[in-house]
Amino acid sequence: MARSSLVRLAVPTVALALTLSACGGGASGSDEGSGGAKQLKVAALFSGSATDADYNSLGLLALDAAKKDLKAETAHSESVPVPDAERVMKEYLADGYNVIWSHGSQYFEATSKLAKQNPNVTFIGEFDDKPKEPLKNLWVLDRNFHVAFYPIGILAGAATKSGKIGYVGGLSLPFSYSEVHAMNQALKDSGSTAKITPVWTGDFNEPAKAQQITTQLIGQGNDVIVGSLNLGMVGAFQATKGKSANVVVTAKYTDKSQFDPEHYATSTIYDFTKPLNAMLTKIQGGTTSGYYPLGFDSGVSIQEPKNVDPAVAAKVDKAVADIKSGAITVEKNLTPIK
Repeated sequence: MARSSLVRLAVPTVALALTLSACGGGASGSDEGSGGAKQLKVAALFSGSATDADYNSLGLLALDAAKKDLKAETAHSESVPVPDAERVMKEYLADGYNVIWSHGSQYFEATSKLAKQNPNVTFIGEFDDKPKEPLKNLWVLDRNFHVAFYPIGILAGAATKSGKIGYVGGLSLPFSYSEVHAMNQALKDSGSTAKITPVWTGDFNEPAKAQQITTQLIGQGNDVIVGSLNLGMVGAFQATKGKSANVVVTAKYTDKSQFDPEHYATSTIYDFTKPLNAMLTKIQGGTTSGYYPLGFDSGVSIQEPKNVDPAVAAKVDKAVADIKSGAITVEKNLTPIK
């Protein structure tokens, strides 16, 4: 189905069930399927194309899984600008969807607003911290990006020969600040004297800007480039082609080794299938609110490093293991970086 210029599609799926403890609430609707289970009608908002092989495609895979494994009726809208988010969600509400998922923290304000206005519908919003005002019909998916960037900081500090690390972000948002702070914590904890130069291009999806900034950082001697971009990573890898083999690049969300196998080091891999499946299973059972933090046991992993010394890869593996065991606590520092 389509409304205005936004694509709204029903979709196919794949997922794993996950047991999750959470704060509860009443049932968010009266629709029931076989055996008295709630019939899920799930609509999702994506900030970009669901075929981007990045953040939005991960969202579509998760939505697909809900249809296959939970027999949910699903639909989604792609490339939804923030100012249009409230309108799009209201359209889904008018169509009778009883679960609304906004895939991206930029939608959280609008999601919270509509959750307050529609107590019989369950909303899933993404945020980068615990909300100060929990709502009885709002699940909060905390992406916790800082956790994965601690091992990236360990890799960068151990791999750099110049002692210079470049961080290329899109928008200067709190989660992006937390990534840089986590890397600095990793450098300090590991005794590295390397320095991070963070630069924000102003756009997560603009390859030309990312290529320009990455070229400048490499020219300034940064031999490890840490990317926190979506489609912009294509440009970052364009900047490394033909450069010294000593330069390595890390990426985010999915495996991006195909863009420059010679300089690709690793990626922080995210899986929204398990978290979404877990929350929807709870919602189907009547639990309409909760807090789901992503972590190495719930949707996050570090791809096995390439193009670095095996000793560097071993340090990354140890950092992940120490975070999972609780031996290392990664501070969530959202303080702006000037």
